[in-house]
Amino acid sequence: MVASPKPAEIVELDTVKDLLDAGEIVIASGGVGAVIDKDFASCLLAKELDADLLIVLTAVEKVALHFGTPQETWLGEITPAQAESYASEGHFAPGSMLPKVQAGISFASSAPGRTALITLLQKAKDGVDGKTGTRIVG
Repeated sequence: MVASPKPAEIVELDTVKDLLDAGEIVIASGGVGAVIDKDFASCLLAKELDADLLIVLTAVEKVALHFGTPQETWLGEITPAQAESYASEGHFAPGSMLPKVQAGISFASSAPGRTALITLLQKAKDGVDGKTGTRIVG
């Protein structure tokens, strides 16, 4: 398995900014027509827009250590350093949870006050409200 390449830039960034300034809802950085890592593309877009919160949606409510084993432990709020340590210990599957956690680390570490939330789509509102999800807080 070969990992999708990380994005170098958001080509239509000015258009995205203009649409947001006009009050529009923008869906962007989905990789349509190109093979690109969507988690890192979303991270880059959030950084470029100077966002405070990056939400990475996935198939589980929270990130877990020892996923799928009797020792499974769900993570709530962690620091980028803790997330990096867990990643280096091999807790997150490449091509699955690892790029989501890495994108979260990159975003949360990129400026003071930034947080990455990793959660299930159906739990996104609760995650934003601080009730669930894994938060990587910089």
